[in-house]
Amino acid sequence: MTKPRIRFAPSPTGALHIGGMRTALYNYLFARQNGGTFILRIEDTDQGRYVPGAEEYIIESLRWAGLVPDEGVGFGGDDGPYRQSDRKPIYTKYAHELVQRGHAYYAFDTPEELDAHRQEEDNYTYNHTTRRSLKNSLTLGEAEAKRRLDAGEAFVVRLKIEPGQEIHVHDLVRGDVVFQSSELDDKVLLKADGMPTYHLANIVDDHLMRITHVIRGEEWLPSTAHHVLLYAGFGWTDTMPKFSHLPLILKPVGNGKLSKRDGAKFGIPVFPLSWKGATPEESFEGFREAGFLPEALVNFLALLGWHPSDDQEMFTMEELMASFSIENIGKSGARFDYEKAKWFNQKYIHAMDNAALAKLVRPLAEAKGYQVSEAYLESTIGLMKERATVLPDFVDAGYYLFEPVKTYDDEALQKKWNANLGPFFVEMTEIMVTFEPFASLELEEAVKAMTQERGLKPGDVLPLLRIALVGTMKGPAVFDTAAVLGREETIQRLKVFLKHVQAN
Repeated sequence: MTKPRIRFAPSPTGALHIGGMRTALYNYLFARQNGGTFILRIEDTDQGRYVPGAEEYIIESLRWAGLVPDEGVGFGGDDGPYRQSDRKPIYTKYAHELVQRGHAYYAFDTPEELDAHRQEEDNYTYNHTTRRSLKNSLTLGEAEAKRRLDAGEAFVVRLKIEPGQEIHVHDLVRGDVVFQSSELDDKVLLKADGMPTYHLANIVDDHLMRITHVIRGEEWLPSTAHHVLLYAGFGWTDTMPKFSHLPLILKPVGNGKLSKRDGAKFGIPVFPLSWKGATPEESFEGFREAGFLPEALVNFLALLGWHPSDDQEMFTMEELMASFSIENIGKSGARFDYEKAKWFNQKYIHAMDNAALAKLVRPLAEAKGYQVSEAYLESTIGLMKERATVLPDFVDAGYYLFEPVKTYDDEALQKKWNANLGPFFVEMTEIMVTFEPFASLELEEAVKAMTQERGLKPGDVLPLLRIALVGTMKGPAVFDTAAVLGREETIQRLKVFLKHVQAN
């Protein structure tokens, strides 16, 4: 196979949805697997929907996930410019060329005239039937059309679709898909402001950038019929790319396409990075800010539609590059299971080196005012690692490793505590003042020996000791916790705990 040239071509109309991130990932994996080129192209022809900052957001998202383009906006390359608004003269040239080739025409109908037709008839479209009674170069004739063009009259260029044709699209995911040309409208290719529509710009750019494969969401499948006709109209069928249309990502409840609004509705991130919009309703939390590792998100997204040949779930990027195949992408939608995403993140946190995790956790700790040494931070991470699902868990769920206990589980205390235990805890506290070494294993042996000598059971003492140190019975291993907190802090917490139970 010729080395593929693959493009990810988002529009800068806001934050990049997680579905777009999956599309980028599949394009990246296919390119890498086949020694090809991964290109970032910004499709900003719809200037009315352009959102400042969106382009930078897209690039930052790709970099964070490790999906770094070989060419494109911000990355250079020989086929630029890679931003469509910088390529306007190119599209104008090709739009007029398509008219000359007889596969497009000039239309002079005003927006008001077209709106009047739409009000008169439901589902009104500009097509092979309606165009006969409208103002275009097909009905006005070549001379009149030229006169209007020379006079500077506003116009658009429309694709001329002939009825009675079957348009076949061989999709690498869906197989042979057939469209009837009689059911298609004459799409606008060049708008009155001189900007191309998605359809023209997409085809011209893919041709000029020598794109070999188009991997995109299934919402673009209906447009592919027009694109095939455009390739034919330009005489480019021999270099037309192969198409793959990806299945939808469904809501967590499995009913309908996952939307940006579902993030707020279900309390989950549906964007790679957080996005601050003009209003709270347009602002969204991202996976990065929610405490996900990029490797975990990539692993999760890879399996949202693609099915490996075996039951493997955990993949490094290198393993994904080796295993990924378009043929194993399913046709039906994939449910967005946020709990599964957290499961992946937990696995990656468990496998990550404490020092590397400390670098990610330190900004979260400092944001809460926790100033600790590198060694202490790494110790807390080692203690909480098995209990953390997302990065903020280290400083939220594990706050008691950075500041005194805020509240005690009094319900558990009522069940576990009795006045006879007071002297035991007083004596244990006194022993800890001089106990050496103040380390987990030695502390455990000493406390258990003391418990046995006093005729008590571990179940009488250890849950209470954990509550004393962390406020709850659900904390990490109690003696490991004491060792991390250190002698002074452990003794101080035992004294405060004793005052609390004696007062209650």
